[in-house]
Amino acid sequence: MSSPKRRIESDVMKLLMSDYEVNLVNDNMQEFYVTFHGPKESPYEGGVWKIHVELPDQYPYKSPSIGFQNKIFHPNIDEVSGSVCLDVINQTWSPMFDIFNIFETFLPQLLHYPNASDPLNGDASALYLKSEKTYTEKVKEYVKKYASAEQFQNGHANGNGSDEDEDEDEDLSSVGSLSDEDDDDDIAGTMDGL
Repeated sequence: MSSPKRRIESDVMKLLMSDYEVNLVNDNMQEFYVTFHGPKESPYEGGVWKIHVELPDQYPYKSPSIGFQNKIFHPNIDEVSGSVCLDVINQTWSPMFDIFNIFETFLPQLLHYPNASDPLNGDASALYLKSEKTYTEKVKEYVKKYASAEQFQNGHANGNGSDEDEDEDEDLSSVGSLSDEDDDDDIAGTMDGL
């Protein structure tokens, strides 16, 4: 049996060589981000999420920790922290599984078939049980607002959505433009004095 360190390296290399975009944190194979696309024929189709992955020292004997960095509306995913309640990952993890299984099988199945009886997001769970149609509309609204390809490419896949980020950008722009005008006045005043 290979050592956990060797297993981590081989599993991460398998993921790096796949079609997934993987970004290591400080060249550390135990912490990285994976770009994950919502599964086809699900309400999440078209969405792009940045998934944070941490592998414990005891991997593969202990399950990885995964979390969505940009918001997602799902009964088994905490909307604020992005942590995932997934039995296969948390309780029934086996060394036979690897990180690739999480992105190829476990997450797509979770998004296709939410378990509303074991929620981390009570609002999503209640809506799913009350009206699957309304739930699907809410999911698509979240995808558009927090996980669209445009949002992801513009760097807004960091959590709380674009509205706050755009407001911050506008504030920074207005501060910058005020100081530029002041600088122009100072230069003009200096020129007049010469």
